[in-house]
Amino acid sequence: MLVEPVLAANAQIPLLVALLGACVGSFLNVVAWRLPRRESLVAPASHCPRCGIPLAWHQNLPVLGWLLLRGRCGHCRGGISPRYPLVELLCAGLWVAALEARPSALGEAPAWLLIGAGWLLISWLLPLVLIDGDHLWLPEPLCRWGLLLGLLITLAAGLSQSQGIARALVFNHLLAACLGLLAFEGLSALAERLIGKPALGLGDAKLTAMLGAWLGLSGMGLAVTLAVFSGAVVGLLGRLSGRLGPGQPFPFGPFLALGAVAVWLTGEGWWMQQWSRWGATL
Repeated sequence: MLVEPVLAANAQIPLLVALLGACVGSFLNVVAWRLPRRESLVAPASHCPRCGIPLAWHQNLPVLGWLLLRGRCGHCRGGISPRYPLVELLCAGLWVAALEARPSALGEAPAWLLIGAGWLLISWLLPLVLIDGDHLWLPEPLCRWGLLLGLLITLAAGLSQSQGIARALVFNHLLAACLGLLAFEGLSALAERLIGKPALGLGDAKLTAMLGAWLGLSGMGLAVTLAVFSGAVVGLLGRLSGRLGPGQPFPFGPFLALGAVAVWLTGEGWWMQQWSRWGATL
């Protein structure tokens, strides 16, 4: 008789996580809008960027608020970008996906720690993606604090297993952070000497260092590989379609974040299998 209530409770967990993730996504929209403008993240309350009228509580509901307003401010009728509900839905979906993620970067850490770490990583990367897409800028404080959080999570995961594992994990992830930073900065400096301009921004180097702190050496390597391939495909399509002109820059941070989330959610082993299969077909 107890089976049905337990199953019902388990079925409700993804829904509750999705609702919480959507609320976090709503706040991340605020971060992505206000941080580049050096505005407070907590005051004033959410308002229309055109007329400044504060939103009612029901208009602030994730996704539903945008639908109720039909994508327009209730006062000045100015358009509200559909990006807001899309980011909320994306965050909700990624939070639910993190429930089943078992990243190998943190060893055999407890499931609750892996889930919490996944939520934190996803929530940290989303505003970086949005800001880089809008301004071609990756805020250094977000990258720096994200790196420190990654090392703290790594330490906590290691200590949940043994002190020896904690030392090995922290060393691996710290080394990955240093190598990621140096490799990207070196590549940018080399490109500047050869072609007269850096190939990548320093923000990309700092974001890669942050990913190294979370994913370790092998995970960071996979994430960067996925970022390079996906970025090359998008860049090529942009050039062929005329959306990108010769030498026109486009953000690389979103591709790094995509690679990191893909490696975190599916695990390093799965990607290694795909690379092996792909290599065997050549």
